[in-house]
Amino acid sequence: MKTINHKSPFGEFELSLQFAKYGNGQTAIKLIDVIDGMPFATATVCVEDNLLKENEVAIKDYSENQGILDTLINAEIVEYPHAFIQSGFVKIPICKLKNC
Repeated sequence: MKTINHKSPFGEFELSLQFAKYGNGQTAIKLIDVIDGMPFATATVCVEDNLLKENEVAIKDYSENQGILDTLINAEIVEYPHAFIQSGFVKIPICKLKNC
């Protein structure tokens, strides 16, 4: 299982990645705190069907997840965003998954 290091306003965390699928088949990336095994965050959001290709994810890089996009790029989990989807007051970055 791959682990990454994430710096947030709340501290530094070592996180393991779990890949899952949303109900519509899109990839979900769940982050688990390595120290206590508790869920830390879900790094992705589920967007409308047909907006993502099979190897793409919509990254939640706002609110409590602020900074997670940079962490995932630096850890070579996702590529730099190539598109954005407007959702309410935020733009959600769309990234291609790297060889995970």
